[in-house]
Amino acid sequence: MSPTVLFSFVIAYFLLLLTVAWFTSRNSTNESFFIGNKNSNWFLVAFGMIGTSLSGVTFISVPGAVGLNGFAYFQIVIGYLIGYCAVALVLLPLYYKLNLTSIYNYLSNRLGFASYKTGASFFILSRTLGATARLYLVVKVLQDAILSSFGIPFWVSALIILVMILLYTFEGGVKTIVWTDTLQTTGMLLGLIICIIYLLKSLNFDVSSAWNAISEKGYTNIFNTNPLSKTFFLKQIIAGAFITITMTGMDQEMMQKNISVKTLGGSQKNMLTFSIILLVVNLLFLFLGGLLYLFAVSKGVTATGDQIFPVVALQYMPAGISVIFILALISALFPSADGAITALTSSFCIDIIGIQRNEGLNDKQRKKTRQIVHLVFSGIFLLLVMVFYELNNSSMIGVILKIAGYTYGPILGLFSFGILTKRQVKDNWVPLIAILSPLICFFLDMYQQNLFGKFEIGLELLVINGLLTFVGLLIVSRKSK
Repeated sequence: MSPTVLFSFVIAYFLLLLTVAWFTSRNSTNESFFIGNKNSNWFLVAFGMIGTSLSGVTFISVPGAVGLNGFAYFQIVIGYLIGYCAVALVLLPLYYKLNLTSIYNYLSNRLGFASYKTGASFFILSRTLGATARLYLVVKVLQDAILSSFGIPFWVSALIILVMILLYTFEGGVKTIVWTDTLQTTGMLLGLIICIIYLLKSLNFDVSSAWNAISEKGYTNIFNTNPLSKTFFLKQIIAGAFITITMTGMDQEMMQKNISVKTLGGSQKNMLTFSIILLVVNLLFLFLGGLLYLFAVSKGVTATGDQIFPVVALQYMPAGISVIFILALISALFPSADGAITALTSSFCIDIIGIQRNEGLNDKQRKKTRQIVHLVFSGIFLLLVMVFYELNNSSMIGVILKIAGYTYGPILGLFSFGILTKRQVKDNWVPLIAILSPLICFFLDMYQQNLFGKFEIGLELLVINGLLTFVGLLIVSRKSK
């Protein structure tokens, strides 16, 4: 199918999103932008969060990684399920009890103003890097598949995508995103299922025979029982649990949707329902990866990693399936990028510059400030997408999880210290501790062969980082009066 026809489908899809945004953003206020007036439907939030959590990286990288690692990623997914239960049963009750707009206000109430600013700053850093890494991967696929044929340079392609996202999130914020994410998650899952069905028919398999064929290639191996390996199953499961606790439960983007649900019970139902669906969806992506590699062998396709799904979908599938792939890919892209820009705007406005605390600002001035911040973050996204373009890593899911290990560790340490102890920190020491912990982790990661021999540090770097932050806070703490 020609790039022009593919691009016309992209534009039609975007116009649909704009229509949804127009209906949901009418009479919008700062409260609806930040927390959806606390009136979001729990099931819509749960369903839409699937798209936010998976993103284009999962859509491309998880199937692509099967050729190298088999189903080992599912070890992390098992950890995710444990983490979501912890978020639902421990963190959500805390956030609802304190009636928070920004979850980092908890740190202010519990530890102090510097701790609050530190937690919010590390969230902004974490989400900015993670979201732009996800955005880069999908923009690159769209560039290669469609936009390069029009002679459009990569930076212009990235700008076009960001302007699209900006247009439908600029007014409605969370209130709009709850609905657009639901639409986009539907598109992504339909694309996943249709691609699986096509590959099964092309290979003359049913689900059972396909599973057997994938198993014969060794792709269905899940558990790594070597305790020295960085993918040892216990390390992966524990890391997966803490990745979820931090990247969902201590992340303003994910939590602002949850706390937009009217009641705690509804929000908990959302979280637990979402966790079970996510488990199944990730298994489907791994199954898709196995089918892609079987298909690649049968057709002589040499692409691997992040390239295999786009190459097979756009060059070896019928035109209709290629369109579905592109729309599903965009559906995977937008929820991760739109929610990130909205959450970063919310966190910076509320936590860093404090527009809600500034009584000298009226509603019109607050809205103008929020919109300026929204535009600035869109510009930052464009710059960082170009940085990832220059780096051009072959597997972005590994890059994102590595970034999370460094940037979410201090957030994990801060929240854990506040929840698990009754001690009070010397607040002015907190920023220094939060900076030193990732630096120590970087040193440990760089020189791990010299320090630990054959033992490899993997995703548990996040836990080590959080523990170092926790110990540092303990050292500069005192008993509460």
